[in-house]
Amino acid sequence: MKEFDAIVIGSGQAGTPLARKLAQSGWKTAIIEKRLVGGTCVNDGCTPTKALVASAKLAYMAGRSADLGIDIPKFEVNFKAVMARKAAIVKRSHDGSVKGLEDTKNLTLVYGTAKFTDDHTLYIDGNDGSFENYTAKHIFINTGESPVIPDIEGVTDIDYLTSTSILELEEVPEHLLIVGGGYIGLEFAQMYSRFGAKVTLLEHGDRLLPKEDTDVCEVVSEFFKEDGIEVFTEVKVTKFENISNQKIRVTADHKGKINTYTCSHVLLASGRKPQTENLGLENTGIKCDEKGHIQVNEFLETSVKNVYALGDVKGGPAFTHISYNDFVVVSTNLLNKGKLSIKDRMVPYCMFVDPQLGRIGITETQAIEAKLDYVVAKLPMAHVARAIETGQTRGFMKAVVDKKTKQILGATIIGEQGGEIMSILQMAMMGKITYEEIRYTIFAHPLYAESLNNLFMSLD
Repeated sequence: MKEFDAIVIGSGQAGTPLARKLAQSGWKTAIIEKRLVGGTCVNDGCTPTKALVASAKLAYMAGRSADLGIDIPKFEVNFKAVMARKAAIVKRSHDGSVKGLEDTKNLTLVYGTAKFTDDHTLYIDGNDGSFENYTAKHIFINTGESPVIPDIEGVTDIDYLTSTSILELEEVPEHLLIVGGGYIGLEFAQMYSRFGAKVTLLEHGDRLLPKEDTDVCEVVSEFFKEDGIEVFTEVKVTKFENISNQKIRVTADHKGKINTYTCSHVLLASGRKPQTENLGLENTGIKCDEKGHIQVNEFLETSVKNVYALGDVKGGPAFTHISYNDFVVVSTNLLNKGKLSIKDRMVPYCMFVDPQLGRIGITETQAIEAKLDYVVAKLPMAHVARAIETGQTRGFMKAVVDKKTKQILGATIIGEQGGEIMSILQMAMMGKITYEEIRYTIFAHPLYAESLNNLFMSLD
């Protein structure tokens, strides 16, 4: 039995900084990683996909260069070079994370699979063939989530793609069919369309982005249509079949009508599930919800004292920055006797379609449901000077404001640099700055930020 002060399971965006912080504070710490240090964000999520989004954006801009008076008669997507660039960026981030762990005193990095045998004991099946038992007073679970493979007839007969395996393609698909219209599906749809693939997206719900306001869904759907991406909603996929010439036939029920689609590749983007099935939680007092997410209190402690869950595995918003904030909450409370809580914290996020969708706070729909006394400020990007000058006029800015206090309750920005503009409004919300103060603030001309003057001018 190897004894530690702390054991961290999983080296994601909460686990890695937490393990280092604890070790640097004098705790004898072990971090267990079954696959790749850095977790989904570094290896299969944010880092590789945003590198690819950048390449796809350049292809898009080259294709419409004539709009800005530049003649590019022909260009090619060198997909091998695109993927090599992505791989190099991932390697740099991954190797940096590994070095950071290996160079930290009091910290042991172990590659293997961890399974609870009781509340504070783990059986470690090492990737090198070793088998050991570890124990610690404090254990932190940061195992994340993995793609859901829907139970559809024929799914195991086809060579489907997930958000992980699609990052290793060696050529652009001739026709990519995506099952699922969430954030992951939408980002890959636009990306591969810009690389030259025909893209069809099938969404089970009645519209894309069900957590956003209707006008947000409408504008995103419109620019997908403009980009030549086929989007079908209220579609239930019922069957997959391999057919001749390396083609896949997809059968689906579309509002009661049976349709078939023939494609070269299928991406399953039907959501993600917590990686808790093989943790041996049945040997502990740790409780999960019906979907398998570990239940925690506002301080991220599970139903077992001194055992915590951080990041996507606990449910809630599945974002890298939330995972990192979980680390901040736990480390501050344990090491500095803090009282930080995840209750009522702000949850900003950005979807990296082009133009970006940045969100903070409540939507107009939520304001209506809560029966708040509110007003909405809205400004089309086509009325933003910087957007006109750069030829990036798709989308809009929208803010929900408390009518009495004039505080900003939430904002949605769909536009070039939408996430950055959203972050300005987040800071305003944190600082209790009223919309009127922003309305008359001097911003440098002609930044996108300057258009916040005009956004709140609409409330005059």
